[in-house]
Amino acid sequence: MRIGVLGTGTVGRTVGGKLAGLGHDVAIGTRDPAATIARTETGPMEQETFAAWHARNPDVRIVPYVEAAAGAELLVNATNGAGSMEALDAAGAENLEGKVLIDISNPLDFSQGMPPSLFVSNTDSLGEQIQRAFPGAKVVKTLNTVTASVMVDPSLVAGGEHTVFVSGDDAGAKEAVTALLRDGFGWRHVVDLGDIATSRGVEMYLPLWLRLFGALGTPFYNVRVVT
Repeated sequence: MRIGVLGTGTVGRTVGGKLAGLGHDVAIGTRDPAATIARTETGPMEQETFAAWHARNPDVRIVPYVEAAAGAELLVNATNGAGSMEALDAAGAENLEGKVLIDISNPLDFSQGMPPSLFVSNTDSLGEQIQRAFPGAKVVKTLNTVTASVMVDPSLVAGGEHTVFVSGDDAGAKEAVTALLRDGFGWRHVVDLGDIATSRGVEMYLPLWLRLFGALGTPFYNVRVVT
């Protein structure tokens, strides 16, 4: 499958690299491909430079947002939440039309320092804002409640015995994403929360996730839903 991943940070690299390893044709979208490939500094949550990562993943193409979206059958929004709308606008609404868009972004607001707050919550969510802005896309919110490594390898926590969630308006899109989560990434426990408005819940979980990170001193944890 041709997959376009928007975003070159830790999430974009981790998910893009995993998808490429599964045999998919992956293109990662960015504003300036040449500058991205040449980047030799690391961000606050990055373990290696982008140049080093790309050297390990040479089959992943680094292209402008619009090219990544235009050639894709499936799209992944792995951008920083504050930049998601700009990136999706650059990708082009016409290139999102009719496609499943996996949204991993979170509406984190770092303007007042750490820990961040949310720039949208309670009565709206970033997932909903994306769906409204791009009504032709089939937005499915998922994976935003775990750290990047666990997204693609849930066995890193409790042998995989924990839960990931999906939210979205299109039942077929959620089924396709659930199949990818299970068969591609190895998730055993996927809970369909309902329509895209349920993104509010998983996005508002982030303040607790961040405080658990501080208390535990590791991002390798998750929740398990039991009944």
